[in-house]
Amino acid sequence: MKRFLSLLAVAILAGIFTLGAYKMFLEPDTIVNQSETTPNLIPTNYNFTNTSANTIAASDIDFTVAAEKTVNAVVHVKQYGISRTPRNLMEFFRNGGSQERTIQGAGSGVIITEDGYIVTNNHVIAGASDLEVTLNNNKSYKAKVVGTSPQSDIALIKIDTDNKLSYIPFGDSNSAKIGEWVLAVGNPFNLTSTVTAGIISAKSRDLNERDDNIQSFIQTDAAINPGNSGGALVNTKGELIGINTAITSQTGSYVGYAFAVPSNNARKIVEDIIEFGDVQRGILGITGGTINPKAIEAYDISTSQGVFVASVADDSGAKKAGLKVGDVIKEIDGLPIRKFADLTGYVNSKRPKDIISVKVLRKDKELTLPVTLSKYVIQNYNIADVGVEVTNPPKDYLKKFDLDHGVVISKALSARMQRYNLEGLIISEIDGKKVKTVLEVKEIIDSKYPDEDITISLVDRNGDKKEFVFQN
Repeated sequence: MKRFLSLLAVAILAGIFTLGAYKMFLEPDTIVNQSETTPNLIPTNYNFTNTSANTIAASDIDFTVAAEKTVNAVVHVKQYGISRTPRNLMEFFRNGGSQERTIQGAGSGVIITEDGYIVTNNHVIAGASDLEVTLNNNKSYKAKVVGTSPQSDIALIKIDTDNKLSYIPFGDSNSAKIGEWVLAVGNPFNLTSTVTAGIISAKSRDLNERDDNIQSFIQTDAAINPGNSGGALVNTKGELIGINTAITSQTGSYVGYAFAVPSNNARKIVEDIIEFGDVQRGILGITGGTINPKAIEAYDISTSQGVFVASVADDSGAKKAGLKVGDVIKEIDGLPIRKFADLTGYVNSKRPKDIISVKVLRKDKELTLPVTLSKYVIQNYNIADVGVEVTNPPKDYLKKFDLDHGVVISKALSARMQRYNLEGLIISEIDGKKVKTVLEVKEIIDSKYPDEDITISLVDRNGDKKEFVFQN
């Protein structure tokens, strides 16, 4: 009996140890709900300090509202050109031959008024002899070019219709924020409008800081592919905040980097073209750049962000306002200026004689200076395909050649052209069109199709006129 009780006690103790070991090491954890309600999940991008309406989670945004407001206002733009087919070598060298009407390219456009004004990219319509616009309802119209800004890659075209058209109102691109949801709306390949969603990845992007064309793009990760150029970048309210213009890609297709001209700049260009016939470009009258280690050392700068002033032009608004070499521009009209593209992007949305408030840092002292913008006047232009630089003629210079129009060759750009001693000669016509200013030369060259030949009428020192054809 004692032996039985001893064995029973050992068995009970063994069972207790076995059960304890199982509970401790083998049994899975049990989740006990203390409430019947589903627990709240906090997304990793939740902003604990900002509770405004703009911080709605992506799943709560109704993209259909913006899409419905915009798809019918984005059109397909098709451009036609005239190509020549030479029948013999003589016609080939004289740029002659039979003419054929061919499709040269296509893209998208954005209707901005109910009576048919449309914004698109300049590269979509450049060199076109005819334009055709197809609406989202598949109705097609002939379009005419009202004006262009090749530097900004913006063009304004117009269609005539008795019907009131759907259009997209301009939004304020300066108010757009990094991380804000946007839609890219395009009408590629003569399809009905397509919509993609993304966020604003960056602002004031300059894709090539080494060239003379200072850009200030909005960068987005909304998918934009060939055929979407000239389409709309809109916010969730359905307001136009950009004109989709370019992608950065090694394959030619979208890889996550797309760029749009800010709506404030596009709107200013459109209004200038309608009111003045061309773009009224205002400038501060300085040279400089984004702060870098060399500038910090050269000008004894105590800040790491802003635009340093390297020179101030005489008779400019900057000179009259008191800007000096070594100043650091920190703000314009309350807008932070961190790099040169911030400055140019904002100034390009203004006109000559507009007054802007410029906050500068001068030797650790902040100053706010009212600057009246000057009008930009182009003085020199490189005709790259010809290999020469031209400038506006000095007063009475053309009388020596018995001319009332023309521009002066200021220098040759290539070793080949330098052999001909062209400096001082006159280019009187380009492609049969008389030119009086460098700006007119630029407009003619910018309007040409990239592979199109250029015909130059050159007046030599004896006053003799000769024509030369430069083939691309």
